[in-house]
Amino acid sequence: MSSYLFTPIELSGLAFANRVVVAPMCQYSANEGTMNDWHLANLGQFAMSGPGLIIIEATGVEAAGRITHGCSGLYSDENEAAMKRVVDFCKSVGQSKIGIQLGHAGRKASSQRPWEGGNALSQDVWQTYAPSAIPFADGWHTPEALDDAGLARIKQAFVDSAKRAVRLGIDAIELHAAHGYLLHQFLSPISNQRDDAYGGSLENRLRYPLEIFDAVKAVVPADMPVLVRVSASDWVDGGWDVEQTIEFAKALDAVGCASLHVSSGGNSLAQKINIGYGYQTDLAKQIRDAVAMPIIAVGMITDPIQAETIIRTGQADMVALAREFLRDPHWTWRAAKALRSTSSVPDQYARAVTFS
Repeated sequence: MSSYLFTPIELSGLAFANRVVVAPMCQYSANEGTMNDWHLANLGQFAMSGPGLIIIEATGVEAAGRITHGCSGLYSDENEAAMKRVVDFCKSVGQSKIGIQLGHAGRKASSQRPWEGGNALSQDVWQTYAPSAIPFADGWHTPEALDDAGLARIKQAFVDSAKRAVRLGIDAIELHAAHGYLLHQFLSPISNQRDDAYGGSLENRLRYPLEIFDAVKAVVPADMPVLVRVSASDWVDGGWDVEQTIEFAKALDAVGCASLHVSSGGNSLAQKINIGYGYQTDLAKQIRDAVAMPIIAVGMITDPIQAETIIRTGQADMVALAREFLRDPHWTWRAAKALRSTSSVPDQYARAVTFS
């Protein structure tokens, strides 16, 4: 029987050669949001082995929306030109579709790179923004609660970045509503304690992320998939959970979301996660059972047989890998061989790569 993992799939009419996704991974190596040779080498190595979709790291839609000083952005002409160079290179060495994760870090912005400690910056700090003036944790900056003008500014920033993404040749856009960043902050009652139309009830907490989705969807081509990444649970009592995520997924499904990329956590240091291989696939399965759109599973998926089983048993429609691609940038070839399938191989590598 042929491999499910290497069966083509379409999102919003765009064809993907297989169901392998390289999940977005921050590199913390940009300068004023602008990519460089590191990003070209990092993403290019993945593209050679032909995963169906490679998603560029979390990219700030405004300078204040970056997580760290080293995070990529798509808010200036310089950002756009440098990213186009990286995207063009990836497409020149492989056949993968290239997506981008657009986001805003909200109250988790203005932080150190992980190898510098990963805490809130104490120097070269910038103003952070959030649904409510609640710091992420003790010792973190107190964000400014977004007023109407701030909400409009950030919504327009998402729109402007989406237009840039189209212009530079991106194939798909993923909106980042996970891991405790701004759109997740609006969803979760832990971080959203507003008393206006954007806070309180579930319907109100969904409102701003849905407005962002609609605004982005309206300015990209009809055949450009717009995906959303979610944290399906805060893993905190009284926080965002899978039942609320299902309602969000239904609302997104109704307005043309191409796929939901299901992760979890990141909005509170009080989270209690039982991490293990495939620990988030059950969340993906629960959401997949409730909506029509394809679902992407992610989280400690490392082995080709494991990935195949997730698709074959109906837990998800695509699987995303992150750190495993750092360990093995040509993982797609290893998976294809293990599953008796094939993937694209550059002519220059053909003498070294066989699937028989």
